[in-house]
Amino acid sequence: MGIAVAGVSFSGPLTAMAVAPVLAIAFWRNAGGAVALLPLLLRERSSLAGLRPRDLGSSVLAGLFLAAHFAAWLPSLNMTTVAASTALVTTTPIWTALVARFTGIRLPATVWWGLVLAIAGAGLIAGVDVAVSLEALAGDGLALLGAIFAGGYVLAGARARERLPTSVYAVIAYSVCAVAVAAGALLADVPLTGFSTRDWLLIGAITVCAQLLGHTLLNQVLSTVGPTMVSLVILLEVPGATLVALVLLQQAPPLLALPGMVAVVAGVALVVRGSRPTTLVEPAT
Repeated sequence: MGIAVAGVSFSGPLTAMAVAPVLAIAFWRNAGGAVALLPLLLRERSSLAGLRPRDLGSSVLAGLFLAAHFAAWLPSLNMTTVAASTALVTTTPIWTALVARFTGIRLPATVWWGLVLAIAGAGLIAGVDVAVSLEALAGDGLALLGAIFAGGYVLAGARARERLPTSVYAVIAYSVCAVAVAAGALLADVPLTGFSTRDWLLIGAITVCAQLLGHTLLNQVLSTVGPTMVSLVILLEVPGATLVALVLLQQAPPLLALPGMVAVVAGVALVVRGSRPTTLVEPAT
């Protein structure tokens, strides 16, 4: 889990360092992740016997939500600070908890207190960014939108893994995500190739650190330590990404935003502790 947290902590800072379009980064990290997991899929191909096309639907839906997540969150890294963007995008458990409530599941008081604390923290961050620039405030909004789409990815992924091994699910979701992002890039006339050597190295580092070491290892330990522990550990990405951004980008969040970031992390931690386990898995960053 320590290696995994270190891996996802590099996701935001390395993306902010790249000149390549964010859609290209999202495409290559997901395409690379799918290709890297193919050997595991081939080893477990016997588990595909008896599966029907509708059994794969949740994986496809998860991939579409993941594409929307990256399309919203990655641009925010160049609009606001990496620290603020990462803190806001980790609010995914809040949105999955709200979905659970709307489907009739009663939430304990701990979850509601966590929601209030996280919302207050997000308000503090937004208030500080209003003073910085409207672009920074828009970046906060995109990070929150990315967290909402990540919530859809989490819920669809949880349903998909009821029938599919993690490797099968991940290859399908990553592949669908890559195809959806490529289609969006084509429509928006965004190039997917022709970058500098430096950008290719950064894209490779993002794929290895965030997509493989981060996501893959967290999914690997999920069955042994449980979704609640994994979800709590993912929150360490916020201070981790802040430190990496400080070293690589010389970027520190405004001091006035720090209480808001702490409140968001603490609030999400309360939500995680009080939520159902099925709403807490699958990191998206």
